[in-house]
Amino acid sequence: MATPRLPAVLVLAGHDPTGGAGLTADAEAIRACGGWPLTVPTALTVQTTRDVKRVMPCSRESIESACEALFADIEISAIKVGLIADRASLEAVIAVVSAHPHLPLVVDPVMRSGGGSALTPDDNVAMFRERLLALVDILTPNRQELARLSGASGSEVDRVVELMSLGAQAILVTGADAWEEETSVRDEVVHTLHTPDNSRQWRWPRLAGDYHGSGCTLAASLAARLACGESLIEACSQAQRVAWDSLVHAQRLGHGQALPDRLWRLPPFESETI
Repeated sequence: MATPRLPAVLVLAGHDPTGGAGLTADAEAIRACGGWPLTVPTALTVQTTRDVKRVMPCSRESIESACEALFADIEISAIKVGLIADRASLEAVIAVVSAHPHLPLVVDPVMRSGGGSALTPDDNVAMFRERLLALVDILTPNRQELARLSGASGSEVDRVVELMSLGAQAILVTGADAWEEETSVRDEVVHTLHTPDNSRQWRWPRLAGDYHGSGCTLAASLAARLACGESLIEACSQAQRVAWDSLVHAQRLGHGQALPDRLWRLPPFESETI
């Protein structure tokens, strides 16, 4: 009996040694959602479950050559982009996705660590807006990332409209980072999908504690479901379910944030005597 071929998703993101976020998180989420991850690092990091201590961007040549080799060998069905730590790696990402405009592109604009450290320099934001946004099929910022990316003041909708005017096809604004003064969302997390035609909201019970990697999990899951051929709304729904379930089953391995378990459905390993 032939094994079904899994759709491949190219991931361009940073490496997080804790496995909570970054390439490991993306790979696990993509496999959990029925895809096959192809991982190309844009940066290496030194970090713990508490915070990021150092970010070391990968070279433009290493990123582009790795992607070129993968595209020559494997049929790729979607691209997911995460941490872009400097101008050279951003130029590499833009070059790669520009060469494959037919593929769904999911971009998670990682800008700060869970501990508050800045991960993206200010000069990246202007290039991101001017050259990458027009290539994006769906952007998945939290509300603080949305505010930093947008030049507009005012409401969330004003900021979304401004970014979509620069070319982003859809924006899923995640609400896990709800600001403290917003008392109406203390007990729930609200995610809002904005498209040119309409908007759609999902509400999830807010879980106690702090988690590292929920945004990566959601964006990578979304890319996998788009690669599998689902509609945007269905893919958004499925990705949120996977992300929420992985937080419910999170592992507390370190002294800081809990790490999502994206593979919690796997049965316990049982050794076999041969």
